[in-house]
Amino acid sequence: MAARSRFGPYEHHSEPLLPRRMFYRRLWRHAFLTAAVVLASLALGVLGYHGLEDMPWIDALLNASMILGGMGPVDTLHSDAGKLFASGYALYSGLMVLISAGILIAPVAHRIMHRMHLATEEDEEAAEKRGRLPTRKKSAQSTSDR
Repeated sequence: MAARSRFGPYEHHSEPLLPRRMFYRRLWRHAFLTAAVVLASLALGVLGYHGLEDMPWIDALLNASMILGGMGPVDTLHSDAGKLFASGYALYSGLMVLISAGILIAPVAHRIMHRMHLATEEDEEAAEKRGRLPTRKKSAQSTSDR
């Protein structure tokens, strides 16, 4: 794939900005990865509630969905194993929300930072062509001359 480099799935700051079409493809890949993480987490919760609390499948799905969505359980839990599972699943669900948000935000944040870095390099190159030092180097040089 053209977007992959020796630095992983994202471009290195020395590489050009990814074309918009490939960037949208990257966004879709991240969206599908997020959906897979959420569905796997939901399946874990459904299996846990069904297996440990003997809930019908639809009730297990409802409880797992509500906890994964941050709303809390719907049904009262009766077994100690079910309560321990619900506690661990609630903590796990909170982490999965943060991880999912990170997966979705990563390509956009990378593109913004990459574009800002490219603009900085272009500004420095233009200043060097005009015979002027960039402000960072100029201030560092002037302080060393004192």
